[in-house]
Amino acid sequence: MTPSPADKLTVHRGSPPSNRYVWSPFVTKLEARLRFDGVAYRLGAGSPRSAPKGKIPYVDVRLDDGEHDETRVESLADSTLIIRALVQRGMLHDVNAGLQPAQRAHDLAVRAMLEDRVYFYGSREKWRDNYYAMRAHVLAAVPWPLQVLVGWLAYRGVESGLHGQGTGRLEHEEVQTLKLEVWESINALLVEARRSAGSGPDDRHTASSPVP
Repeated sequence: MTPSPADKLTVHRGSPPSNRYVWSPFVTKLEARLRFDGVAYRLGAGSPRSAPKGKIPYVDVRLDDGEHDETRVESLADSTLIIRALVQRGMLHDVNAGLQPAQRAHDLAVRAMLEDRVYFYGSREKWRDNYYAMRAHVLAAVPWPLQVLVGWLAYRGVESGLHGQGTGRLEHEEVQTLKLEVWESINALLVEARRSAGSGPDDRHTASSPVP
């Protein structure tokens, strides 16, 4: 039987494979990018333990070797590296191809602000400010007694990461001030983009869409 186009790509989102929204901003970023190009894919569960780099999302790409009539599966991790690899394989268009060097630098700066700064504000909001709601959501399939233990381990890991990155050391009011500064800047960029009516999305749009 001839495989369908969706059989060539499986996206592992770290949760049961359904069409429900996943809270990971990097999952949303990848799925948005695939949908921009109308790329069919299947959903997989996966987990950080099975991920190539210990990160969600990751993908399995089915590669057919016509010369030897063989099929192999390559696993790719990190949303940015996944998108880059799929562009190189011709599975996605390079939405930044028409940008000038200065525009590419601007694009990279916006993505870095969202993914390397705002992401941690969101992690703090979910795991510190709304811990019980977060635990109940991400561990919904886990029996209650284990939710307490696994949730505590997850919380401890997130808090350790936030402390090392710096966001965990800030006061609540300081984080709120920094978040407001970022979102006011993003709003200004969106207003300007609407005025200029560009030709289409670039990688900033997939980075900005999922951040909480």
